[in-house]
Amino acid sequence: MALSMYEISIPMFIHNFNILSRILLKAEKDAKKRNIDKSIFINARLVPDMFPLTKQIQIATDMVRLGIGRLADVKAPSFKDDEITFSDLQKRIKKTITFLEKIKSKQMNNSELKKIEFSIRKRVFKFKNGHLYLNDWIIPHFFFHMTTSYNILRANGVNLGKRDFVKM
Repeated sequence: MALSMYEISIPMFIHNFNILSRILLKAEKDAKKRNIDKSIFINARLVPDMFPLTKQIQIATDMVRLGIGRLADVKAPSFKDDEITFSDLQKRIKKTITFLEKIKSKQMNNSELKKIEFSIRKRVFKFKNGHLYLNDWIIPHFFFHMTTSYNILRANGVNLGKRDFVKM
């Protein structure tokens, strides 16, 4: 029996948002332990032309929330992108998890066949089916921003390792 779109997405995203939440908590504790202003981590970026940690978390949550909303034919909640603290980022992740937990498997039935089209600024994105949208757009974007968040914190000296990113 093949896995459903729900089974390959919702549990995996919830699991990884919980990991991301723990990574942020570890970073916040590390800042306190090393007496570093937490805003240093919040505003940190890997290189000048990349977004800071806050934007990485905002994009990761937007990508999943809006994407799953499209697949499930549910209006996803809108967030303001006004987070400036670790607590704010944790709340955003929690609100995203809460949204995902409300999605029922049946809402995603046949979404693998659904044509997806949306715009970001002036660019239109088209996917011939939901399966491609999930596997070629939502999942890679989510993991890019999750990995970048990890790397920003790691580059700033937070003692993170593989086991923090991949729960074994």
